[in-house]
Order: sequence, then structure tokens, then C-alpha cells
Amino acid sequence: MRDRDASVVWHEAECGGYAADLALWEELADQCAGRILELGCGTGRVARHLARRGHRVVGVDANAALIAELSRSAAAPTIEAVLADVRDFELGSEFELAIAPMQLIQLLDSADQRLACLRSVERHLAAGGAAAFAIVESVPAPTDAPPPLPDTREADGWVYSSLPIEAARDDGAIRVRRLRQTVSPGGELSEAIDEVVLRELDAATLEAEAAKAGLRAAGRRSIPATDAHVGSTVVLLGMEG
Repeated sequence: MRDRDASVVWHEAECGGYAADLALWEELADQCAGRILELGCGTGRVARHLARRGHRVVGVDANAALIAELSRSAAAPTIEAVLADVRDFELGSEFELAIAPMQLIQLLDSADQRLACLRSVERHLAAGGAAAFAIVESVPAPTDAPPPLPDTREADGWVYSSLPIEAARDDGAIRVRRLRQTVSPGGELSEAIDEVVLRELDAATLEAEAAKAGLRAAGRRSIPATDAHVGSTVVLLGMEG
């Protein structure tokens, strides 16, 4: 029997090894002296990285298993893990920086939901505070290059393997499909296709939506592509006034 929730292991397998964005989050975090808010923190890939650099981070996620894992592994009081919906949360404090790595904002189903998230962020930013949202604006055309190696994790004798097989546009969305394979301690293999749907979004649209929430455009940065991940645009936002 597996002791850890499967969603935790899959999250760590598919996201835990990604590091191409960490230098940018470091740079932004080092520019502020106060606490940092991370939206969609998962098990703490970014939060724990920033905490090791001396920053205080509050991570928000709607997945109870991921939040429980972060709470278990976090070095309190440097990291606080909060179970909450990024579209409507109230933490009772302000932050100098809010970050949303790995296309969190594109997981929301509509412009209305993105606006709700942006308004929640705006309510929690201190005067002079900033926010940064990573998005994927385009999907590279298919090539003849060999596929990347699968992401793998072992937990309690079980082996988890996740292989990216497709990322394609479909009716206003980017559908990312992975082949997930699980091998039990006894050697039994099971597999399934997992799909993540990202809503298409460009930087100009996100900046226009942010303006409705009282946030001003403050520049854009880029995160380079890797063999297994497409590149991202990071939209920087600041408080109005």
C-alpha cells in the first residue's frame, strides 16, 4: 500500500525537477525585504528554494494533499502553507511580492476567474508591491527531435514514470498530455493518460485584465525553454498609484 498520496508523488515527479525559472524568482525575491506570496505552491518547489535563501514565504494551493506535504516538510516559520483557492483568498496580511509560477493563471477557466485571482492578489500587495505571473504564449511546432526522457520518482517501493507526449492547441486551450506509468513493488504495470488544460493567454491580455484589478503593467521577463519544457513569459505587475 502506498503511504504517500499519489497526487503528491506525481506533482513531485512532473514539477519537482524543473529549475529553469528559479533564477528569476530569486532575483525578484532578493529585491524585496518582506514576505513573499506564492500562488499554486504545490509541495514547495519554489517556496523551499526561496526559504533556503533566507526569504519568508506563504504558499497557497487548493490541493489539500500538496499543502499537507509542504506543511510536513517546510522549515517553520520560514514557510507557511495555506489551503485556499487562488481566485478568492483572504490571508489577513500584505506582501511585497506575489508570484505565480508554472502557468498557474492559465489553469483558471475564464477571464472572470483570472480577474478574481488578480483582485485577490491586489488586495494582498503592500504599497509599492509587485506581482509576477508566468505564462506560456505559444506552443512550439512539432519536430523530429527525440522525445525527452520521462520524469520518474520512487516512493514506498512504487515507481512512477511520466512521459510528455503532446502539447497542442485546441479551441482556445493548450492541452498538455502525459503518459503516466506506475509499477508496483510486485512489478505490476498500470498506465493512464493525464491531461492538463491551459487556457490560451498572451501578455498583453493579462496586462489589460490586471489593469481592471488595479494593477499596472511593469515589464516582462523570459524563462528559457529546456529539453522537457517550453519557454515562458513572466508578466510583471505593480500597484497603481
